[in-house]
Amino acid sequence: MTRPSTMRAGVLETHDAPLRLSTISTPEIGPHDVLVRVRASGVNPLDTKIQAGAAAHARHPLPAIPGIDLAGVVELAGREVTRFKPGDEIYGMTGGVGGVQGSLAEFAAVDADLLALKPANLSMREAAALPLIVITAWEGLIDRAALKAGQKVLIHGGAGGVGHVAIQIARAFGAEVFATGSPSQRATIEGFGAVFIDRDSPVDAYVKQHTGGRGFDIVYDTVGGKALDASFEAVRRFGHVVSALGWGTHALAPLSFRAATYSGVFTLLPLLSGEGRAHHGEIMAQATRLAEAGKLVPLLDYRRFTLENVDEAYALIRDRAAKGKLVVDM
Repeated sequence: MTRPSTMRAGVLETHDAPLRLSTISTPEIGPHDVLVRVRASGVNPLDTKIQAGAAAHARHPLPAIPGIDLAGVVELAGREVTRFKPGDEIYGMTGGVGGVQGSLAEFAAVDADLLALKPANLSMREAAALPLIVITAWEGLIDRAALKAGQKVLIHGGAGGVGHVAIQIARAFGAEVFATGSPSQRATIEGFGAVFIDRDSPVDAYVKQHTGGRGFDIVYDTVGGKALDASFEAVRRFGHVVSALGWGTHALAPLSFRAATYSGVFTLLPLLSGEGRAHHGEIMAQATRLAEAGKLVPLLDYRRFTLENVDEAYALIRDRAAKGKLVVDM
């Protein structure tokens, strides 16, 4: 396979402006990179924040190609790459922040450490929907909270992107899973195998109902704000609270009185710092095993998008109108 000289890409030139469809040079690859022919690009809420200039923590200088997640085919492999070869179908969380080229392009030069072989039983669209949410869920439940079989796990926002994947990962590890959401989300949450809890229910009421007042072993907050405050009240003594949105000001007294611990999850760190990228590839390889075993399935919105109308996908996320993960077909 050869490297095409040019490619089409969606370029963000100014914050709060539509992406411009451009023809630009195809990126060169380094010795530890692979050139990926992108087949599908996942769309995340963070993408819309970057577009709006409201994601200082992502530090993506303009002009830039957005897009954090991808699935595609290896076109070329650098001389130091041993895990992948041309023709391999791969996926991963590969860029779109920190000045690293994103996935809204026909090709991307990607650090091979960030990638894993795509699950054979998932389409490119399904695979592209997974990386960011899988890594965020895995880092919280497995890396930070050290989830074990038999534990009671509460997930705030169980029908959301991270939430529905966290349910599946926790169940795959043998946990008893509970998840909060709105009444309209009950079927989705129960469909993934969690016990539904109305998000407006008093914390002490559902803690008493589902744990006998003891509290949950692990609480994963994927919502932030009041949900994180509720997490500190719902966790058991010596339990663990994890949050992917631990911003704002919170009273730690309820957590301290339970002698419980807290961890934050910052999934972007390897992309921004270069440290820990191989672990992201390892997480994606674990996700492949779970998916191929039928234990991990993404919730996809039925609508389809291309580079020509990607701004419509961004608008759906901003309006909170998506019915699952959105994916752009390349």
